[in-house]
Amino acid sequence: MTAQLNPRGDVAVLVPAAGAGVRLGPGGPKALRLLGGEPLLVHAVRRVAAAPSVRTIVVAAPPSEVAAVRHLLASVAAVTVVAGGAERQESVALALAAVPAGPEIILVHDAARALAPPELFESVAAAVRAGRPAVIPVLPVVDTVKEVDAGGVVLGTVDRSALRAVQTPQGFQRAVLAAAHAGAAGALTDDAGLVEKQGIPVTCVDGHEHALKITRPFDLAVATLLLPS
Repeated sequence: MTAQLNPRGDVAVLVPAAGAGVRLGPGGPKALRLLGGEPLLVHAVRRVAAAPSVRTIVVAAPPSEVAAVRHLLASVAAVTVVAGGAERQESVALALAAVPAGPEIILVHDAARALAPPELFESVAAAVRAGRPAVIPVLPVVDTVKEVDAGGVVLGTVDRSALRAVQTPQGFQRAVLAAAHAGAAGALTDDAGLVEKQGIPVTCVDGHEHALKITRPFDLAVATLLLPS
């Protein structure tokens, strides 16, 4: 049975957390690496659970760690834990299949964005609730961006005014996300990419600086500075 946080909520949040985290250096699965003495996944789920609209949380864990993750999260929030897949898309599809009838707004959130605040989940969910089929939080690109060829020679400077850096949680009408995964082909880095391939418009909302993706040791050090004192 899927655990529920808020029976009146209309949002289910999927947290794919089965990745190895190779770029973070030696250690266990990325979601179980420590930030301020607690696993990234604990930080992420705690913030998801604090969002008032969230009814259900489903975590896709490394297959060998399902029991350990259930135990880890038991005191954090009411969470359903399923075995994830070899690729992110497979993990999201497996988590989506575990969502019970009820929530029609589905958010997909990377455990690596462990410090995304509850208000960001509410903002994305509100845009889907208002009728947008797919919603992503974004930040403006502040660096100068160059297009280069295979040999590293600059071909030109990209106009950054139209560029955005994409974060999670990404939000979807349930039927839209289900159809996108049913027709998935090839590896993509986010669920919005699957939806785009279906020809469905994706809307942007303001992201949040605390929703940075923890990928390298440097990112972990930055995230440590953002922890509440």
